[in-house]
Amino acid sequence: MKTLRAGVIGLGVGEAHVRSYQAIEGVEVSAVCDSDPARLEEIGNRYGISGRHQDFRAITEDPGIDVVSICSYDKFHAEQLVSAFSHGKDAMVEKPVCLHRREAEQVFRALTDNRRKITSNLILRRSPRFREIKRLIDSGAFGDIFYIEGDYLHQILWKITEGWRGQMEFYCTFYGGGIHLVDLMRWLVGDEFASVSAMSNDILTRGSAYKYPDFFAALMQFRSGAIAKCATTLGPQRTKFHSLNVYGSKLTFVNDMPDGKLFSSDRPEDERPMTTAYPSMEKGDLLPDFIDAIRTDRAPAVNEVDIFRVMDTCFAVWEASQNGKRVQVQYMI
Repeated sequence: MKTLRAGVIGLGVGEAHVRSYQAIEGVEVSAVCDSDPARLEEIGNRYGISGRHQDFRAITEDPGIDVVSICSYDKFHAEQLVSAFSHGKDAMVEKPVCLHRREAEQVFRALTDNRRKITSNLILRRSPRFREIKRLIDSGAFGDIFYIEGDYLHQILWKITEGWRGQMEFYCTFYGGGIHLVDLMRWLVGDEFASVSAMSNDILTRGSAYKYPDFFAALMQFRSGAIAKCATTLGPQRTKFHSLNVYGSKLTFVNDMPDGKLFSSDRPEDERPMTTAYPSMEKGDLLPDFIDAIRTDRAPAVNEVDIFRVMDTCFAVWEASQNGKRVQVQYMI
């Protein structure tokens, strides 16, 4: 088995990628990149990595590197992906893949022109509890899904009022948070979104330097007619949680902690717990599958169709929130 050489760009969340690559047989992390020289030295020393760079091109243009993880600031993703694909690399990218539709089109064109593979860290699919819900839906246990709710609730407001996200020319919290639930709901239901309506506000960040909405509430209709709702907030006064409620004609699921709940009627005796673990996933959990997909020349579990269709839905949510109108989702793929 040929050793695959990996490079990681961005050593915040990228550290988790380094750990995951090093745990995969036949993969070597040969280089890392970060704008902070102290962080470069820290990670390089901690994981025994000799290749240390501050210019991402030293990784994306290195003919000896096979696969790249792009964990840099979101505004750099598109340029770095295009460079990686143009120089024969497959790439894992942290979400969102990009911030603007024109960038998505550039990335998709570079991906297809160079016949490379891409995956993204849409990690909720790896939660054992949500995988069990997917199994039940696919088995028909839920009957017909008519409504599903998925909310991103995470108290990390400082990331946009003090961190790098709030310092970018543009940022959208839905692209960073709600995107996880958009992907999860699309995957669970097995259908595409046709249209979206959305509203937003900036109540939590008024008076700060952050100049975009911090809260979003979106209603999305699947092609089947089923409805999905997704709220995204980085400022809830509660523990981090991925709220998920699935309503079918035969069964309802409500995510909760520590156990979820399944209902088959309105009778209390027909409520039963779902004890399957949640969240129980880590940032690098999709990388073993991606490496296997590269080796066996197959589509990864999260592939380009998933990535760009989820991103197109997020673009539609932003547009709807800004113009106050229902927006048809325009898909590149």
